[in-house]
Amino acid sequence: MNEILTFTAAEVAPAREAVLAQLGMPPLVALPPRTEELIAAAAALFAEHVAPTGVMSELPPEVFAQVYRGEGRNAPTSPVEIIAARAEHLALFAVTLGQGIGDALGRLFAAEDFALAYTLDAMASVAADGAAETVERRFASALRARGWAAPDGAALRYSPGYCGWDVTGQRRLFATLEPGRIGLTLTDSCLMQPLKSVSGVLIAGPRAIHRFSPTYDFCDRCETRTCRNRLVALYTSLRA
Repeated sequence: MNEILTFTAAEVAPAREAVLAQLGMPPLVALPPRTEELIAAAAALFAEHVAPTGVMSELPPEVFAQVYRGEGRNAPTSPVEIIAARAEHLALFAVTLGQGIGDALGRLFAAEDFALAYTLDAMASVAADGAAETVERRFASALRARGWAAPDGAALRYSPGYCGWDVTGQRRLFATLEPGRIGLTLTDSCLMQPLKSVSGVLIAGPRAIHRFSPTYDFCDRCETRTCRNRLVALYTSLRA
């Protein structure tokens, strides 16, 4: 499995509740007219400029071990390394919303339209994560179509810069996956261009392998803590 990915507009359109959460707003409260105008304007800009695409490539455990090793800057132990060692299938992936979104944001900031820029930025961040979630589902579906028999199987993504996988791991990931074929590049500081992009590894196996306690030293320095929501969802599905 080594393929270029396409997305429909519906697959990347961010949910209103998620955008409001990204903006720090409660989802069930009536918003001021000005805020509603900003959200509508950002949605129009998003629809006009988004050009989502991605790439996914399955790889054997020994190759991912080399990718993960990277430049040797990872934490001494990490969930990614432990979970990958128990995986049944692995794939590298990268998705991007395209350069148009970044260009639109640049114009808004240059014009000092900070409110609209901030709203569009939040919308694009949610959409990029949503595209990555779509890739998770596609990978699991493709594996099941090939006969993957894990009845409680789950494919979850892990990215350089999180969970003890040093951000410099992007260099080996990019060298192996070659996402330049979808217009995605890496700066010297390991920042992806276009900015609204997500890359990492998809790890598929029994859902239980993804369970871990966020008590590593690097967990205290994490600014997102998104793993907690993922773990809650995982625990809930395991009890179902």
